[in-house]
Amino acid sequence: MSGGATIVSCGLYVPQWRLARALIADALAWLGPPRTGAASGTRAVCGWDEDALTMAVEAGRRCIAASKGAAPDALDLVSTTLPFAERSNATVVAEALDLPDALSTSDRTGSLRAAATALAETARQGPGTSTLLIASDTRLARPGSPAEMEYGAGAVALLVTSDPGVTQRCEPIATLSAAAHVSADFVDHYRMSGEAFDYALEERWVRDEGLAKLVPPVIGRALASAGMTGASVDHFAVAGAAAGAAQRLAKAAGLSQAQVHEGLREDCGDLGAAQPLLLLLAMLAAAEPGQRLLLVGFGQGVDALALVAGPGAAALARRELARAREHRRLEPHYTRYLAHRGLLAADFGRRAERDQRTAQSVAWRKHRGLAAFIGGRCGACGAVQFPKSRVCVNPECRRTDTQADHRLADTVGHVRSFTEDWQAYTPHPPCIYGNIGLEAGGNLLMELTDVEPGELAVGAEVRFVFRIKDVDRQRAYRRYFWKATRG
Repeated sequence: MSGGATIVSCGLYVPQWRLARALIADALAWLGPPRTGAASGTRAVCGWDEDALTMAVEAGRRCIAASKGAAPDALDLVSTTLPFAERSNATVVAEALDLPDALSTSDRTGSLRAAATALAETARQGPGTSTLLIASDTRLARPGSPAEMEYGAGAVALLVTSDPGVTQRCEPIATLSAAAHVSADFVDHYRMSGEAFDYALEERWVRDEGLAKLVPPVIGRALASAGMTGASVDHFAVAGAAAGAAQRLAKAAGLSQAQVHEGLREDCGDLGAAQPLLLLLAMLAAAEPGQRLLLVGFGQGVDALALVAGPGAAALARRELARAREHRRLEPHYTRYLAHRGLLAADFGRRAERDQRTAQSVAWRKHRGLAAFIGGRCGACGAVQFPKSRVCVNPECRRTDTQADHRLADTVGHVRSFTEDWQAYTPHPPCIYGNIGLEAGGNLLMELTDVEPGELAVGAEVRFVFRIKDVDRQRAYRRYFWKATRG
């Protein structure tokens, strides 16, 4: 690989809900005792209205906010759990982020190392190019399986650029020095199309025949290409390796001085396709400027990436990791988790029997408002409203065709009134909705999410998040919109 790419911004989103492994172990104790240490800590799980796309939007928002106005030319979305098999998932994310429609978008899937592959490929793009790389995953695990203790949910976004103007405005957090790859159809686990769960092979087989034999030669080629030696590596991480395997690989590859990172297993679990980028953030959070990092992605082949930490690395990565650890709450109900993931068919009664059909013609005509939460600001009086319309809603103005686009997603609001409705259908009862006053002006009635009964109060500050609005099971379609959540 020739050239290099600079990472100038990052964003991490982990759902607030944590499922304690001890709760899982207690619920399934009749199957047999868990493995030693398996029931410690928690794993991050999605709420009913979260998926790979909603998490990608949140990670992308954080990355863009930290990029000092740098705009990407391309968006690469990496996931093994994309909701649409035939619809551009990356384009949904791009619209929610309100990125220019001249943007190039692509979906990448099929391997847990796809994010490491995509990161290496950014260095092969032409000069002056900036790519927003987002990896997001929320894998299902069969109840009672070892995977149920390990699989977490989350998304990581990186803004990677070869544009000197962008690197001058932003404080670089890492530079990609070299990469090496091997393509090998070594099956450590797999999931057939249409199946819900992975099938994993025996850990010792994966360790001894896969990791131990495939990874060290690729590491050697990456280090040689970067002009580095094993002893010069300061930080090392392997995505796709079982706990402890990274330590053995570091020894086998001669990384005698490297600090080995294993991610956020105790708090979040393994984030699947997002795990390589999460491990990169963990290394950057611990790195000093100029220190050398080695990241390995494993899964039907190997990617080994050599990077150098930049001056902005530690502060930004630490902030993102700290927020993920602090923004958390325990999911107390194992059966609610199962219902939200579609693993338990709870009976919600006749109130759930309604047609959720999406009017695609209306959705297209109003896609800017629905996807990007774009309202209008009157050029005559300054009044803000949603939805945007030809006529200003200010009774003292009422001018026509004076409104300009005004993005509301990144503003804050305050609860003016709210209802906890136990009669309306929602997968997470009660359905909480209210009148939200926007700080920029105007107000609207909208649904709230990630709020439990009794937690909300009039005057509470809220922010806005991109979530699943409805699921049309009859036509197999998900509709998205913005919801309010606690600030």
